[in-house]
Amino acid sequence: MDRVCNKCNKTKSESKFRRNARTCIKCEYRFRQRWLRSLVKDRRLSIEERLSNRAGYMGAGFIMISPYLLQYGKIGAITYIIGGLLCTPQVWVAKQWNLVIVNLNVTLGYLIYLYNL
Repeated sequence: MDRVCNKCNKTKSESKFRRNARTCIKCEYRFRQRWLRSLVKDRRLSIEERLSNRAGYMGAGFIMISPYLLQYGKIGAITYIIGGLLCTPQVWVAKQWNLVIVNLNVTLGYLIYLYNL
């Protein structure tokens, strides 16, 4: 038994349709792909975003090694401060204000810690 696709108006066999669908699989796939691609914005990062991302990754590296360096005196606190300062532009550009506050809190906290040593 053949059916007619409501999109391309071609007569096709039953196997070319999904169950209880009026559109053939080929037309449905094309429409879905086109629609999904229209939802994705293809864009390049600006210079500001690229630089802040790279600084953020570097700051995350400093923050990751800092707990292991705290036992050696001031160097652990200094790496925490540098890490917090380097991570802040990345979350600022991304407008993640809760993480901006966390990074400033880390920086301020370890500045106080360093001052009290």
